[in-house]
Amino acid sequence: MRADRVFAYGAAAGLLGDLLLGDPRRGHPVAVFGRAAGAVERVLWRDHRGWGALHTAVCAGGAVVLGAVAQKAVRPSPAASVALTGVATWAVVGGTSLVREARTIGRALEVGDVEAARERLPHLCGRDPQALDADGIARAVVESVAENTSDAVVGALVWGAVGGVPGLLGFRAVNTLDAMVGHKSPRHRRYGWASARLDDVAGWPGARLTAVLAAVAGSDPRGALRAWRADADKHPSPNAGPVEASFAGALGVRLGGTLSYAGRVEHRPVLNQEGRSVEVQDIERAVRLSRRVGLLALGASAAARAALRARAS
Repeated sequence: MRADRVFAYGAAAGLLGDLLLGDPRRGHPVAVFGRAAGAVERVLWRDHRGWGALHTAVCAGGAVVLGAVAQKAVRPSPAASVALTGVATWAVVGGTSLVREARTIGRALEVGDVEAARERLPHLCGRDPQALDADGIARAVVESVAENTSDAVVGALVWGAVGGVPGLLGFRAVNTLDAMVGHKSPRHRRYGWASARLDDVAGWPGARLTAVLAAVAGSDPRGALRAWRADADKHPSPNAGPVEASFAGALGVRLGGTLSYAGRVEHRPVLNQEGRSVEVQDIERAVRLSRRVGLLALGASAAARAALRARAS
């Protein structure tokens, strides 16, 4: 079976598995990788960029090598190749968990239980929930849905189209390392530099595809493109900016503004200033947009894989 068909069938099966099963409650492969990366950090940690780069190379490189070895081992069997791609896709995407968490918080806000929503918010993002009212929580959820659509779904599919199973595992490894050590805490300001920069590079194509697909799948394509062009570069993240701006325009809401992380207040620029304030019902609208973007990304990634094969032959 051709490699592009293996990826298309396997990725579709993996997304279906995520839709039906979600993430396993115990023994999730990403959690296993996180524990291994934590063990490597305990051995290698120095307050130095070079040691951090070695940590990134060992962990992300190990994931890529594991994927390459597994893919080579099953290559003689088309069925096994599809199955491996499906399992790898299911392991690295997180669309269903994202939707479940967003909807759980949304339901709490709909019945006026702001405290329950605050308690649940850390499962979705790193904001300080006590500093947020109901509308602030809703805005945080919509922003997290937008950003994680790129990180947890589209980006993985893009790299799967480029590199097969090694691409899938490598992207998730890089994204996980950024979450673990890429933040600017005193311990990781230097050590996590390489992980943060590599995540910016790995996330670049998926973020732009997510922004394009949000414009296509949203209710206001022109508004999405306008917000992307006008406001994406104002965001401190080179990849979250296009995604959040496009989602804001597609949904007709304003994102960004003042927020708090671990007691640190940030004043971010407003994205899509022509939009209205986020309301609780916008959580479900963002979730549905995220689902549509994920499905479109599957088609776009499969088409890209086929185009790469045709070009190589």
